[in-house]
Amino acid sequence: MTRTIEDVVKAVEQLPQDQLKQFRAWFQEFDSEAWDEQIEKDTKTGKLDILAQGAIADHHAGKSKKL
Repeated sequence: MTRTIEDVVKAVEQLPQDQLKQFRAWFQEFDSEAWDEQIEKDTKTGKLDILAQGAIADHHAGKSKKL
């Protein structure tokens, strides 16, 4: 069974408030895990190296501040 995003949107729009609350909690956890996995993958493959190098260069150039 293939669902389109339109089907999912319609289904979510029809959820009662208590189930919508449960869906939000589930989706937040799902999305956070997917984001973490992507960041880990990008870190391992070196995709973030250029960003890190730029941040370090900016710091050495005095373009950062203590938090």
